[in-house]
Amino acid sequence: MKAVRVVGYHTKLQLTEIPDPTINGPLDVIVKIGGAGVCRTDLHILEGQWEPKTGVALPYTIGHENAGWVHAIGDEVSNVSVGDKVILHPLITCGLCRACRAGDDVHCVNSAFPGIDTDGGYAEYLRTTARSVVRIDDSLEPADVAALADAGLTAYHAAAKIARTTRPGDVCVVIGAGGLGHIGIQVLAAISGVTIVVVDRNAEAVKLAESVGADHGIVADGTQVQQVLDLTGGNGAEAVLDFVGEGGATADGVAMLRRAGSYYVVGYGENINVPTIDIISTEINFIGNLVGSYNDLQELMALAAQGKVSLHTAKYALDDFQTALDDLDAGRVRGRAILVP
Repeated sequence: MKAVRVVGYHTKLQLTEIPDPTINGPLDVIVKIGGAGVCRTDLHILEGQWEPKTGVALPYTIGHENAGWVHAIGDEVSNVSVGDKVILHPLITCGLCRACRAGDDVHCVNSAFPGIDTDGGYAEYLRTTARSVVRIDDSLEPADVAALADAGLTAYHAAAKIARTTRPGDVCVVIGAGGLGHIGIQVLAAISGVTIVVVDRNAEAVKLAESVGADHGIVADGTQVQQVLDLTGGNGAEAVLDFVGEGGATADGVAMLRRAGSYYVVGYGENINVPTIDIISTEINFIGNLVGSYNDLQELMALAAQGKVSLHTAKYALDDFQTALDDLDAGRVRGRAILVP
C-alpha cells in the first residue's frame, strides 16, 4: 500500500510502498482510510519536538486523525463489522489499567498512539483495535469527519469541561478560530450556555467563528484584552479556551480572566509565566487538555450526526501530502486539511 513516512527529522516526508497491515490479534481491526487529517502536530513531529517524548523508530507512517471503513476484523471483534463506517479514537488502549477502567482512556498507561509513536493513517490502511473504533452515522462520510478524531475530540474535551463548570450568561473567550477553534465554538454553542467571545488575528477566521456560533468576534490588533474587559464590565471572563498557546496568546489569555476564572490550554509553544502570588490571590486555574476519551468521541459524533458540529475542510489527494502540509504551515487552510487516499 501507499504510505507517507517520516524518514528523518528536519526533512520532508516520503511517499513509499509498504506491506498492508494484517490481523495479528483477536481484537485487531484493519481500517481502509477514507480521510486522514493534517494537523499542526504533524509539523511539530517533523521539527523533532516529539522525538524525546515518543522515541519512535524511524521510518514510520504519520497521521493521527483517521476515519474510514472496516476492512478486516479479528476473531473476537463484536462491536463493528466489515464495511462499517468508523472514526478512530487516536489511542490504542489496553482496557485493563486504572485509567481505562475509569473511562479516562486517554491516560492509559499501556497505550499506543498511531501517527505519533506507531504507524498512523497517512496511508491506504491502518491497524487499530476494537476499543478504538466508533461507528459513525450513515449520513456522515469519513473524509468529512476525520479531523474530529483528534482536533475535534480535543476541542470537545476542553469545551465539555467548560460546559460542566460554567453557568448560562458566563463568558468564555476562545483564542484562535482555526482548525480546532471553529470546532470548539460549535461545541460550546451546542452544549453550554456561555457567551462566546472569539479572538483571532485573522479577520476571515473571526468571520468564520461568528458564522458557526460565536456571539462576539474580536480581531486581535493589540487592544483585544481591553475589548474583552470592556465586554465584561471590567471583570474578565469566567473561562478562556486557548487554541493557540504561543505568540503572546498566553499573556493575553491570563489578562482576560476574571477572579477565580479558569484557563483551558490546548495550543502549545510558549511558557505561561504568571507570578504564583497572582495565582493565589485571584484563585485562577490552569487546566491542560489532551485529546479526549472514547466516550467524548462518541458524544462528539452524536453532535455531528445531529448537524450541530461540522468541519470546514480542504481535501487533498494522498499524493499531494506536501502541498497540504505547506498550505497548513503557511496559514492557507481555513478549517482542516484532509488527505484522501
